[in-house]
Amino acid sequence: MIFSKVIKSLIGLFPIIIFLILWEIVARIYLMSGNFFLPPFTVVIAEFYNLTVNGVLGNNFISSLSRVLIGFSFGTIAGIIVGVLTGWNYLADRALSPIISLLYPIPALGWLPLLMLWLGIGELLPITIIFICSFFPILYNTSTGIKTVDKNYIKVARTLGASDKELLFSVVIPMALPNIFTGLKLESGMAWRVIIAAEMVAIPTGIGALMMRAESLMRIDIIIVCLIVLAIMCFIFERFFLFLEIKFTGKWR
Repeated sequence: MIFSKVIKSLIGLFPIIIFLILWEIVARIYLMSGNFFLPPFTVVIAEFYNLTVNGVLGNNFISSLSRVLIGFSFGTIAGIIVGVLTGWNYLADRALSPIISLLYPIPALGWLPLLMLWLGIGELLPITIIFICSFFPILYNTSTGIKTVDKNYIKVARTLGASDKELLFSVVIPMALPNIFTGLKLESGMAWRVIIAAEMVAIPTGIGALMMRAESLMRIDIIIVCLIVLAIMCFIFERFFLFLEIKFTGKWR
């Protein structure tokens, strides 16, 4: 059993290893020809180490991570609360749905120029962008999940004497968890993509800002290091919520 898992893991890593080897070979060929538009993988790893040791990568990473965690946490909490409200309460749904339908299609970064005028250039700006990025999709997935719960489960619970509160928290919300986690998985990765873009445009610190400074110096190795950090964090966040989804819904889903 363990041996088969190891084999499967190695098979999954094999394409990545081939890709890295080809990257190294192709980059070395271009390096010898004088075109340094793609640094070898070993050069990128060396720069990753240098940026980590001198604290540049760590300081910018902490800035981006704190913004993502704060904005995503508040956006998630608010999105779930409003999503439960609109999915469960008919009057709330009728009152809020037109506003949500108008605002939801607007990209989170589309708010950036307006927020720069309202909030100025500071920590509140990227946190607000992440909040907007997280809030609407999670609200939509939560509301949709609650509305699509099988009505037979609700009828059975009412027949057994469940109150509205018990029905909501013991039947409806648990049954809507797969939809909620779908929103969380998608938006956890999207939060990182948005914060990088926001930092590239308006914020002087963070991974996005580091990428822009590297671009002005034509340091492609640093840019690729930042992209690797972005890819890793998107993967970790999405896997974290996948783990939570399996933990909370795996036994009965």
